[in-house]
Amino acid sequence: MDLSIVIPLLNEEESLKELTEWIIRVAEEKSLEFEIIFVDDGSRDNSWETIRQLSKLYPKVRGIRFRRNYGKSAALNEGFVAAKGKVVITMDADLQDSPDEIPDLYDMIAKQDFDLVSGWKKKRHDPISKTIPSRFFNRTTRMISGIKIHDFNCGLKAYKAELIKSIEVHGEMHRYIPVIAKWSGFGKIGEKVVHHHKRKYGNSKYGISRFIKGYLDLLSITFISKFGKRPMHLFGSIGSVLFVLGFAIAGYLAYSKFFMEGYKMTERPLFYFGLLAMIIGSQLFMTGFLAELISQNSRDNNSNYSVREKINCL
Repeated sequence: MDLSIVIPLLNEEESLKELTEWIIRVAEEKSLEFEIIFVDDGSRDNSWETIRQLSKLYPKVRGIRFRRNYGKSAALNEGFVAAKGKVVITMDADLQDSPDEIPDLYDMIAKQDFDLVSGWKKKRHDPISKTIPSRFFNRTTRMISGIKIHDFNCGLKAYKAELIKSIEVHGEMHRYIPVIAKWSGFGKIGEKVVHHHKRKYGNSKYGISRFIKGYLDLLSITFISKFGKRPMHLFGSIGSVLFVLGFAIAGYLAYSKFFMEGYKMTERPLFYFGLLAMIIGSQLFMTGFLAELISQNSRDNNSNYSVREKINCL
């Protein structure tokens, strides 16, 4: 199969028929062998019944339905597991992403050999309450990840099947798939300016809670990617610095105690700071040591390294 189109959705019954017919028209014009995978993330309207009817009309339509709302990342992850295409394209179900972008996105993966192509909604039709936080979020993510794309949160993306089968997304991690891909060894990441349409039906699911959770997930993925395999490098380094600092303070105070008449070491705040630094430093060092043992044991039992190719290996 050439192409899988994965579409997570929540309460989008009005747009599904129009979106499906639009995708089918575009994909058939390019003579692609394709499938459309709708992932219903616990909708409370008639979205699932609409998907059921569409699957009867169009055999290329498939559906996955969650028992409750798990979030967009979970929906994408299940769609990735089910996808059979050599190229996988994700898009939102609200008709703000244009299916007319599918041929160019497909060619960038299939012919130009990109691992991932992210859409860039250069001209957006969203309220300022959504665009301002998004710009701040994208700038921060670019600085931390070093990936020079403009719109990490754009739902319209294209992937090699090899990539999406090698990663797992959860929480609010879907917006960080380019970051996960880069740190998993998929370095050829591109960007394409895409058309963005005004919402035609329903209401936006974006809220301030998603913005906050997104930043917490960014911190998590940064930490795990950099130190997940070597926690001692973080905890041990900080712990060692604090312990040495505390030890130096203790040495200075001891010297003053013995060589300065009337010096009362325990009455100085510096004494307690040095003592605290040594205690915290020791605890951090031991935390790093224990984390290293756990990480090593997990690595022995189940390696999570992304292997691109093997020769004469099962």
